[in-house]
Amino acid sequence: MAVSVSVFLGFFLGLVLVGLVSSAKFDQLFQPSWANDHFVYEGELLKLKLDHYSGAGFSSKSRYMFGKVTIQIKLVEGDSAGTVTAFYMSSDGPNHNEFDFEFLGNTTGEPYTIQTNIYVNGVGNREQRLNLWFDPTKEFHSYSLFWNQRHVLFLVDDTPIRVHPNMENKGLPFPKDQPMGVYSSIWNADDWATQGGRVKTDWSHAPFIATYTGFQIDACEVPASVAATESAKNCSSSGVKRYWWDEPTLAELNVHQSHQLKWVRARHMVYDYCTDTARFPVMPLECVHHRH
Repeated sequence: MAVSVSVFLGFFLGLVLVGLVSSAKFDQLFQPSWANDHFVYEGELLKLKLDHYSGAGFSSKSRYMFGKVTIQIKLVEGDSAGTVTAFYMSSDGPNHNEFDFEFLGNTTGEPYTIQTNIYVNGVGNREQRLNLWFDPTKEFHSYSLFWNQRHVLFLVDDTPIRVHPNMENKGLPFPKDQPMGVYSSIWNADDWATQGGRVKTDWSHAPFIATYTGFQIDACEVPASVAATESAKNCSSSGVKRYWWDEPTLAELNVHQSHQLKWVRARHMVYDYCTDTARFPVMPLECVHHRH
């Protein structure tokens, strides 16, 4: 693991901090995990194809604890109904932790929907959905997951769209003790992805293609030989060992980021599990204690 210096602008407010950095081409950080014949490499670009036979997916070569993962994606153009492109982090096992971006395709002219979800100790059902404020099929946009011991942030072009805070002081578990891999995939999910499954995939438009570039992982790499119980300690600041994700300025959203998040929620959110009384007659505890 190489120690380097990262300069972060925008969300990180120009802060220069020391961390463990991996920013590279696809094959230096990732590897195909299924359907190799549905990968197309074009210089700095990677394309994943979905057709009637298969989708495709890739995974990181290493696991990580805390930091930031970013991938730039140009989503499926045109009629993408029934398709899902996913970018997520996940640990292993039945009690796994997971942070999900799922991009739900739609008919031509309708907005793309992002669904986010968080699993803690194997329990999910924390879906939020929002419509994007731009066309994600025309240009590349960056999608990021930032994770430290205080919160998990979902970001689109460095604008926070969701925050999941550590509420252990309220008796709620927080994902801080399992190293996670980084994954992305494209697949057919027309039983639920578009309008609750009412709109099916039109295979006459196949292949459906998601294009990737700008792979960046700025996080603490955890060797396979390190026990999960040691991961959090090894990847947390102590004494003279300082990691950039533990800096006080990154412990919570600043005023500008809070305003951005409120704007996203007010203008673009279309579903929040916290307000779904049909699914949850009793409001989930994390919703009671945290209203973002």
